[in-house]
Amino acid sequence: MDEKIRVLIVDDQALIRTGIQSLLNRKADIEVVGQAGDGAEALAQVAALDPDVVLMDVMMPVMDGVEATRRLTASSARAAVIFLTTFRDDAYVLRGIAAGARGYLLKDVDHRALADAIRTVAAGGALLNPEITARLLPYLGRMAADPPAPPPAAPPPPPTSARADLLTERERSILQMLAKGHTNLEISDALAISVGTVKNHISSILGKLDVRDRTQAALWAVQHQL
Repeated sequence: MDEKIRVLIVDDQALIRTGIQSLLNRKADIEVVGQAGDGAEALAQVAALDPDVVLMDVMMPVMDGVEATRRLTASSARAAVIFLTTFRDDAYVLRGIAAGARGYLLKDVDHRALADAIRTVAAGGALLNPEITARLLPYLGRMAADPPAPPPAAPPPPPTSARADLLTERERSILQMLAKGHTNLEISDALAISVGTVKNHISSILGKLDVRDRTQAALWAVQHQL
């Protein structure tokens, strides 16, 4: 049997943690290895348990989920973070993505969709709740349509296409698939190349776009209408 996906649940409400654990423990390929009640405790648990995926609440005492995620990202922790929260606010979504989260789901998500989300990010993918995506895309569209004006004394910024022009055709194809939430394995199968080659292309894409991770690359592609 394949190795189970190891999950850490982080929420300041014990009842919610227990309920989520009960649902996930019914999945044959998922194992809840621990719980934490705030962001600081989450950092310690990640270091001790080395989970594959962290389900992270946003608003918690001591240290909130955004700051905890930012610190995990800065420490190059292996775990992929999915925000699981009641907050639909665009600012929270953007802060979470900027901190390095690979997913953003609302707590009313169906347990089967939650399990699928865990599998997706564990395999290297990224996702947003459909409702969140619907709210976020128009915001990104406005950003692309109305970029801030450069200072008068500074030279004009390069056109939107400047970084995109650095990408090869293969990298453009992979970036478009990233923006659609495809995993490395799915990209590998679709393009008939190895997973290792996919990873190398993604590293090149991140460098050319000057973004930190695949989630930000996917958002860049959406924002610039690739």
